[in-house]
Amino acid sequence: MQKIAKFQKVSETQFIQDWLDTFPASTAEEAVQIYAQIQLPKRATLGSAGYDFFAPQSFSLNPGESLKIPTGIRVQIAAGWVLKCYPRSGLGFKYRLQFNNTVGIIDSDYYGSDNEGHIFCKLINDSREGKTLSLAQGEGFMQGIFVEYGITVDDDADQLRNGGFGSTTQK
Repeated sequence: MQKIAKFQKVSETQFIQDWLDTFPASTAEEAVQIYAQIQLPKRATLGSAGYDFFAPQSFSLNPGESLKIPTGIRVQIAAGWVLKCYPRSGLGFKYRLQFNNTVGIIDSDYYGSDNEGHIFCKLINDSREGKTLSLAQGEGFMQGIFVEYGITVDDDADQLRNGGFGSTTQK
């Protein structure tokens, strides 16, 4: 296996800013406590392809509800690789837990963005069986898989990213 990436926490300042922006009813003190409990993603077994991301805070999602989660995590990735993020398989199977954007794509140049490359996800409980999803702080909810990719022989991209959703198509 090639070692091509390293997970890190975003700075406490960045996390507090993003947490309060996402959850304005929270306090800075609450955000600091949540930040202190954040775990870096890890694989569960030797054969696991996915790195489990852990819930920074307990939450529940009723059928049809969605929730944006600032994970407190960023990742430094070697050029030529991407991190693809998905809901944990069991949660998708039991609750139809999905991402609003289907698959999260974390490019290698996202790490240097103004927001420190803070990884967010937006989950939706698409249960058609009336099941409410409840996860405790520290439980796995998302998995990330590193994938190598190629480019076309006539590729001429020369811009660097600075931002998250939609930033690569803004002029």
